[in-house]
Amino acid sequence: MKVVGIIAEYNPFHNGHLYQIEQARSLSHADYVIVVMSGDHVQRGMPALLDKYARARMALANGADLVLELPLYYACSSAQYFASGAVSLLHHLGVVDSLCFGSEYGQIDVLSMIAHALYQESETYSICLRNYLAAGKPYPEARMLALLDTLPKSRNNDDSDIYNILSAPNNILGIEYLKALMTCQSDIIPCTVKRLGSAYHDTQLVDSLSSAAAIRDALRQNVDLTLLKSHMPASAYQIIQEYTQEAPFLFPDDYSQLLHYKLLLDAPVGYTAYADVSEELSNRIVNYLPQYTELSEFINLLKTKDITYTRISRCLLHILLDMKQDMMQACCHDGYAHYARILGFQQASTPLLSAIKQNASIPLISKLADAKFLLSDRPIAYTLLQADLRASLIYHSGMANLSRFEQPPYNEYTHNLILL
Repeated sequence: MKVVGIIAEYNPFHNGHLYQIEQARSLSHADYVIVVMSGDHVQRGMPALLDKYARARMALANGADLVLELPLYYACSSAQYFASGAVSLLHHLGVVDSLCFGSEYGQIDVLSMIAHALYQESETYSICLRNYLAAGKPYPEARMLALLDTLPKSRNNDDSDIYNILSAPNNILGIEYLKALMTCQSDIIPCTVKRLGSAYHDTQLVDSLSSAAAIRDALRQNVDLTLLKSHMPASAYQIIQEYTQEAPFLFPDDYSQLLHYKLLLDAPVGYTAYADVSEELSNRIVNYLPQYTELSEFINLLKTKDITYTRISRCLLHILLDMKQDMMQACCHDGYAHYARILGFQQASTPLLSAIKQNASIPLISKLADAKFLLSDRPIAYTLLQADLRASLIYHSGMANLSRFEQPPYNEYTHNLILL
């Protein structure tokens, strides 16, 4: 049995994602594809467009055999924690042979060299990094400059090459996946598929390989759904059509009122207890809170040359979802992977589930009702799971405020797994 892992958000699933799954299976000669997918909130600090079960269904309808939920504390964190949580989960399943990720560069050699340099963190690199940080450079730029100073040069690897690689979001994430594999001392073999079509941040629909950002932007502008038909597989398009009959799409500004209430509650003590919120950012939030109108405008008010829009968005989501810094540290200190929670699977993949149960070093959760027992000797794991459940309740609270349909109170415990 050969198994390939993919780490994804599918927000929403499109033709590029289908291409990656097909290429992952082909390159690895895999019998099964496991997807570790973000839940109801994603890494850029926003609610997912569709809930996690709809997105899991899209993945299963297009080649995935098993979809596992990436815990909230990793799904909504910076690239390092996102990658470390997902890679550790795949590693501890005990059955994954390879990891396939998309990248703008499309070749594993230079990405691996950069990842190795970051993993080793030589004394020369550390000194350069500290010097650039002391000179006032933001961390991403300081890290890039330190790498340019210390990486070996060759005909196939010059400064412009490294600069371009480290300026592309999927490359950055891929490097973190590779570094996480090294940290785990994992036998999982990495491979990469070159990203085709639109760039990650492109917001214009083009041909049939538009980015997820472009599809979300089109839906935010209330375009006719039929315009998206050529940009996603037929099954994903059908799922998104059916979804609109029962629930609304969620966009970041749909959290504006919920976030404002939470910020007002915590303003007297500040926000530094929350993951990734510095004292500087906490003070800016307090100072600008009287000017709060909606989420996106507030992020623009808070943004500086040293604090990016994405980081602020992520920090505000941490506050709303009550994601604390001490919990983040506990998750990492005690190992990243604490359990594997199933969102859905192909019924033909029961041999894969049997193999995971025999080989995994973490509990496999298929029924939430069993979670308290399965995690009884893992208090950090159970707290992590409770954070996921609370976040899903908040997500569906935001959805209920927008929905034109009568919806019963949301209960994660009664939600069935997706079976195809």
